[in-house]
Amino acid sequence: MAKTQGEAEVLNYEDVDVLESLRDMTGGRGPDACIDAVGMEAHLPGIVGAYDRIKQALRLQSDRPSALRQAMVAVRNGGVLSIPGVYGGFIDKVPLGSLMNRSITIKTGQTHVQRYLKPLLERILKKEIDPSFIITHRLRLDEAAEGYRMFRDDQNECIKVVLKPWETPPRAATSAPPRTQLH
Repeated sequence: MAKTQGEAEVLNYEDVDVLESLRDMTGGRGPDACIDAVGMEAHLPGIVGAYDRIKQALRLQSDRPSALRQAMVAVRNGGVLSIPGVYGGFIDKVPLGSLMNRSITIKTGQTHVQRYLKPLLERILKKEIDPSFIITHRLRLDEAAEGYRMFRDDQNECIKVVLKPWETPPRAATSAPPRTQLH
């Protein structure tokens, strides 16, 4: 979706070395800005990912900061690191000294939904933007758990589920005997 709808360059961390690829793409400088939108549920294969999973399993660390670390290292000197991804507690092995010595600006916080909701809705109603491309599934309310499972497990190309509570589930067949009239 990022490639087709946003015309973005897409790097799969399982296929390429992300840091090396970003350095190649930017002539060795690094991106002007990096965004960690993943947060505490990031995962990374290999020894670094195993380190975070073990620390988390032992309750020595609440989050898995692998995406955050990559973004911190990748951003250019004097660049901006934005962290809308949610973190809930303590993390280990964060290169804070590198951020300070490289004059990185850090912006954090969850998205201000209330601030942006009204202006975005107005633009949608005026047909200035059309976010419908992101909706991949429309389900009844009783199918919500299945929709979440599909999204969580990355199945059926699920990106965004819209629940339709006004639709009723199909009626189950009944095995009640037919009614008879008494005279």
